[in-house]
Amino acid sequence: MPVRRAKDPSGPGRWGLAVVRGRSMRPTLADGDRLLADYRGEARPGRVAVVRLPGGVVAVKRLGHREPDGSWWVERDNPAEGVDSWSVGAVPRADVVAVVVARVWPSPRRL
Repeated sequence: MPVRRAKDPSGPGRWGLAVVRGRSMRPTLADGDRLLADYRGEARPGRVAVVRLPGGVVAVKRLGHREPDGSWWVERDNPAEGVDSWSVGAVPRADVVAVVVARVWPSPRRL
């Protein structure tokens, strides 16, 4: 589920927006949802995060478990759509860009 980042995580800000693209996180999130992302948030199993997949694709995925080397196993909520660690392997910790705090549009709620 590629996303379009509204804020550069290398900048000084803590908060940013991500726009969901695709159906890999359905039913939790839908294409076009706007998300509030915390670039300094704590990555924990079960949380939704903005991650950089191999090839540089930025996507929204669910954090599964942490590997002994510190990398993260990331998964999609919709098993019929998208890419996750089952196809590309674990994501390095540095590629967990932000933790998603809430969906802000179309129907706001904490995640």
